[in-house]
Amino acid sequence: MQDHAFIGRQPILDSKQQIIAYELLFRDSATAQDAVIEDNLKSCARVLVNTMSDMGAQWLLGDKLAFINVSEELLHSEFLELLPPQRTVLEVLENVPATDAVIQRLKELHDQGFQIALDDYVYTPETAPLLQLAQYIKLDVHEHGLENTAKLFAQLKALPVKLVAEKVETYEEFDTCKKMGFHYFQGYYFAHPETLTAKVINPSYASVLDLLNMVSKDTDVKDVETGFKRDPALSFKLLRYINSVGFGLSCEIQSIRHALTILGTKQLYRWLTLLMVTAGENAASPALMKTAITRGRLTELLGTDYFEKSDRDNLFIVGVFSLLDAMLEMPMEQVLEKVLLPEAVTDALLNREGIYGPFLQLTEACEDADSSRIAELAASLQYDPDKVNNCHIAALAWVENLGV
Repeated sequence: MQDHAFIGRQPILDSKQQIIAYELLFRDSATAQDAVIEDNLKSCARVLVNTMSDMGAQWLLGDKLAFINVSEELLHSEFLELLPPQRTVLEVLENVPATDAVIQRLKELHDQGFQIALDDYVYTPETAPLLQLAQYIKLDVHEHGLENTAKLFAQLKALPVKLVAEKVETYEEFDTCKKMGFHYFQGYYFAHPETLTAKVINPSYASVLDLLNMVSKDTDVKDVETGFKRDPALSFKLLRYINSVGFGLSCEIQSIRHALTILGTKQLYRWLTLLMVTAGENAASPALMKTAITRGRLTELLGTDYFEKSDRDNLFIVGVFSLLDAMLEMPMEQVLEKVLLPEAVTDALLNREGIYGPFLQLTEACEDADSSRIAELAASLQYDPDKVNNCHIAALAWVENLGV
């Protein structure tokens, strides 16, 4: 059973679109999206514990929390004791009855340091004791609609808990829930802009695009250096990046030329790709930025067994650039008119096809926690769930380490 549980994740954001937590979803590939039978819950829990302990402190860095769904059975299992309480929010599903045994168990877990979230909580005299233990209450915007969500919010807003709007898929829903006063938001609204029309690319984006095009044409290093010098912010970012601890150099790099020589063309191209995500006064929301970079890293890691280093750099670019249409708020075809990319990269970005296409598709399926799709794509690449899960958690940890 253990071999069939896949990890999915959804970011939970504050009102400034900073990621404060991830809900980690564990689903058996053979089951329906929402109904996981009891034996499989055990297998999912086992995958969760194994994965998190394999990663050790790596995943548990920074101030991110992991929201974990718990059924009544999982609540009483020994698995929960293996999770790090200071980083774990136990999300009690709405079908868990508020029995004396459940209340007692939640008190024990709360005393151990776990935080408690109530999923789609509905007040009744029976469920009232749960409110004494909860730090978060989640309301499903998709299920209730905005009007009913507002009524439920009004009933709960006086409680000393953080209210989370989940299944927020459009900017309008986010904006409305934010005005209501929700503390946190869950859903991929930040990756789906309302209108994709041509947009003027601001100067910082233009500088990065120019440099990307120079590098892809093997332009002389002197001209690339001049391109950097035209944009002081870019020069600063390059030097800061190459002097960062993660780069592992023994001496400080002080000149742009020296930095370019040390980096080499492939690394420079990859770094400029990252900059596309973070450049500009109107840079994308932090959540969109982080999702794009995580996509890049996960796509790259998934391709490790299939490709040489240079192709893996392309996989990273495919993952990051797959959200450029949302970042720049223009159709992907128009984005790709402005930057020279290898045909295989373009094919993956436009059609999810070619040699890189399946890896991007698998990354997106992981992001959506689409278990049947993950299983299908993983099987086509001859990957087992452990492989996919380890890549997934490693990608999240890498982005946290990057500090974006």
